[in-house]
Amino acid sequence: MVKSLLSAVNEKLTCDDLGKLLLRLAVGGLMLFHGLHKLFGGIDGISGMLVAKGLPGFIAYGVLIGEVVAPVLIILGVMTRPAALVLAFTMIVAWLMVGMGETFVLDKVGAWAIESLVYFFIGSLAVAFLGAGRFAVGNGPAWR
Repeated sequence: MVKSLLSAVNEKLTCDDLGKLLLRLAVGGLMLFHGLHKLFGGIDGISGMLVAKGLPGFIAYGVLIGEVVAPVLIILGVMTRPAALVLAFTMIVAWLMVGMGETFVLDKVGAWAIESLVYFFIGSLAVAFLGAGRFAVGNGPAWR
């Protein structure tokens, strides 16, 4: 009885393309909020961090590619795999810039201090490996 019920539930919930869409919307959509904040609020803080580390401040504009352009492409399902890899790289850079010291730290509510960085990194890798799926704007497998 339990086995047949589980089989029926599994059969009804099997829709890989819908799962890929939901993952793209979650990873791309939530990251887009971070990017829009930087787009409208400015990248001066990031530029200052880069300069403090001896790097040129103009590199901070790269965050707009990683946190605005890549998430939009992921959401739309256009060049999804490369965009997801750009987002994963952006999370590595974010960890190197602000998260390294918090890697083994819990925040005030007991969560991992870098959990959002890890979520976006692993989520973007999952999108890169899975692809866009059927529900994508990209026309044809090469563009998804």
